[in-house]
Order: sequence, then C-alpha cells, then structure tokens
Amino acid sequence: MTRLGYQIPNFTYPGVGSGELFEAIARQAVEAEESGFDTVLVMDHFYQLPLLGAPDNAMLECYTLLSALSQRTSRVRLGALVTGNTYRHPTLLAKVVTALDVVSQGRAQLGIGAGWFELEHERLGFEFGTFTDRFERLEEALQIILPMLRGERPSLDGSWYAVRDAINSPAPVGRIPVMIGGAGEKKTLRMVAQYADDSNIICAVEDIPRKLAALDEHCERLGRDRSQITVTYQTSACLAPTHEEAEREFAETVERIPELGARRASAIVGDPGEVAAAYQRILAAGVDGVTVNAPANCHIPGRVRLLGETLAPLINPAE
Repeated sequence: MTRLGYQIPNFTYPGVGSGELFEAIARQAVEAEESGFDTVLVMDHFYQLPLLGAPDNAMLECYTLLSALSQRTSRVRLGALVTGNTYRHPTLLAKVVTALDVVSQGRAQLGIGAGWFELEHERLGFEFGTFTDRFERLEEALQIILPMLRGERPSLDGSWYAVRDAINSPAPVGRIPVMIGGAGEKKTLRMVAQYADDSNIICAVEDIPRKLAALDEHCERLGRDRSQITVTYQTSACLAPTHEEAEREFAETVERIPELGARRASAIVGDPGEVAAAYQRILAAGVDGVTVNAPANCHIPGRVRLLGETLAPLINPAE
C-alpha cells in the first residue's frame, strides 16, 4: 500500500528537450526510491493541468512512462495518480496495468478516478458526459477491471460497458492494489469502501477528519474492515536546504511557468525542518500517509532525494 508516494506531475524543465526528458524523469524516480518513498506515481493526462502549466506543456502518456521507469527502479510500486476512467475501456486498462505488473515484476498499482478535466476530453475526443455519467461508468469499470486482475473472467451487460467472459492472460505477478482518488463523501468514498485498498484525498487539512469519518461510515454500512484501507493526502512541496533557496526556486519556476504561481498558497515551501513540521501536522489529522509532488524544483538534482530523506522518518519512524 502507498504511505509515502512521490508524484511526477510536470515534464517541462529548463534546458531539457524531448531527447533528454526521460533521463530527467528517471533520475527523480531513482532518487525517490533510494530516499524512502514507497511508490512513484505520474498523472494520467494528455494536456497539462491548470495551476501546473499551459495545456501545451509537455505531458507523457503515463503507462508507457511507468513501464520505462520500472526498468530503472527495483523496489517502489508504480502507478497513476490517478487514471482517468474515461480514457480507456476497462478491459484495455486491465490489460495495460497487468502488463506493467509483469514488466515491473509485481510492482504495479491501479490508481483510478472518474475523470474531470473537461478541456482535455473536448479537445481530444473523449466522451465527458455529466458528473453522474462519469461515476456510473467508473463503478461499472471497477466491476470489470477488478475481477480481471484477480484471475476471473467477468461478464457485464451494463449501461456503459458490455463484456463477456473477459480473459486476462498472463495474470498479474501478484495482487495489484487499487487506489481510488477523490474525496467526495457520498460517491467516491463509498466506492473506496466497496472496492479499494487505498484512498487518496485532496481537501483542506481541517476537513480530513470529516472525510475519514465518512469513509468509516461507508465501511461500517458495507461490512468492510476499515483497517484494510490506507488513506493518503495529496500535497505539493518545494524543499531546499534553506528556506531562502526554496523560495527562490519556486519563484524562478513561476517565471517560466506562470500558472504555477497560483499553487504557492497551498504548497509547502521551506527547509527540511519547516517542511517536516508541516507534514507532521497533516499526519496528525489522521491520514496514514501522504503523496507529494514537487513541480517547482523536481528538476534540480538532489531535491527529490532530500524530500524523501525528510519525509520518510515521519512515515516510518523506526527505520
């Protein structure tokens, strides 16, 4: 299960073109693995998101990238934070995640959500539909994907998908854990209680206890053992050896990527002591761990390593 995940959300780095891009990304994954992160995650998008850059900033297809990163790492789990269900038919997604598990020797993780980025759907031709449509599609998809990952041959004649005796061979190397992203108290957290191993939430820190209480209620109603579900909280950080360096690195990136400036209010920026204290407050709210990205300075060698070395002792204090 993910307790300390490193997410790579952007691929626009100074002086790095397409030919050098993979090496810049792989270095981050290696630093994450060596410094104590248990999972490396990438976004499943085709256009860059608002608050991270312009739509035409670089964005790599996530499962191709994760498969390549599996050959540069040996321990971390690998997954999307999170897959947009609307982008792939569920049988295809089951096959793709299984292939990642095989090539990584059992380290794949399925992160999935209903999908939300309307611009991307409209421009690229993916059906978007209503909020209700997307959640109905997600639930049907889970009823296909999960049995396929568990060695079954599901059939479903649903409102959105129809499959018959869906075979998934070869089987995954091990049991692929499932993370559902989102903090909706009625729909998303109910699906977490019913289908998932991991939950990844985005909300105000002060709202975490209410989200956890909603998940507890769903688990109790469905007869699910709440202790089987790991909950992580999504964050952004800009960590450097000194506070001044961290502020400068964030500001320099905003000069290149103005959209990132809107994230300054929510980002955790500072030296190791400041960043550790901020994450201690988040963990004290009741989550089991955190996922963290560093869009402002992940391209600087050593910054991801410093982030892992700072946060890993908070998650696993005995190690």
